[in-house]
Amino acid sequence: MTSTIAPAETADTELQDTTLLTAENVVVEFPSRGKKSFRALDSVSLDIGRSECVGLVGGSGSGKSTLGKAILGLVPVAGGRISFAGDEITHARGAARRRLASSIQVVFQDPYGSLDPRMTVGQVLAEPLVASGAGKTSARGSVAEALDLVKLPRGSADRYPSEFSGGQRQRVAIARALVRRPRLIICDEPVSALDLTTQASIVDLFIDVQRNTGVSYLFVSHDLNVVRRICHRVSVMHKGVIVESGDAETVTLSPAHQYTQRLLLASPVADPVRQAARRRAWAQLRDPQ
Repeated sequence: MTSTIAPAETADTELQDTTLLTAENVVVEFPSRGKKSFRALDSVSLDIGRSECVGLVGGSGSGKSTLGKAILGLVPVAGGRISFAGDEITHARGAARRRLASSIQVVFQDPYGSLDPRMTVGQVLAEPLVASGAGKTSARGSVAEALDLVKLPRGSADRYPSEFSGGQRQRVAIARALVRRPRLIICDEPVSALDLTTQASIVDLFIDVQRNTGVSYLFVSHDLNVVRRICHRVSVMHKGVIVESGDAETVTLSPAHQYTQRLLLASPVADPVRQAARRRAWAQLRDPQ
């Protein structure tokens, strides 16, 4: 099923012109047994404006999730710098990193594994608030507001994750990211584990949340159709390098780089005639002779 909905509306120009996050020439390396270090990110640069959604697209192992982890401080940065709201956060640790948690949050891919099954939804959402010193009354109010934002009944707070569908669990995960009112959310393949109908509803939810809160997104995905629906700009990664960047509609509909063309042709469509044409184009791209 391919989305035919128009691409994301352009975010407020004044807000977009104010950069929220900047990654400059970021290098991430991992040790490799018996060999030199494996370079997962090789001088990657990217910026995100306020109230903007920037897509990061690529196949498995391209490095896109690693960049998100570098921003979150989950992997060490060997080179380059990362700045957030004008402050360098490249090597932020300890108390400095904990302070950033109120401004930078994450939504993970798996809505089943990212929620503690022993805790009610209310406890899951309140946990980061209580940990940061919020009182119980204040936490309950923030939990109710977060559930409203993701269009779940407030009574959901008393239920356990196992009582919800995959799409509902992902709404809970999004509410957990929103509960501290962040300025940026790293969305790491947040719809890839969901069926197509649920994917569409969650993408629409992300758009509504951004419209209502002004939060910015780094939206990591391998699906150009999803990215075109939600993102304003897109960067394409391959083997740890950004190979193409531009506005979402141009990159996802008329890609210039051969790797992006391959990603586009690999995306399935519901129309069998168009799908057959894509297969022929894919074969031609692989073997021009």
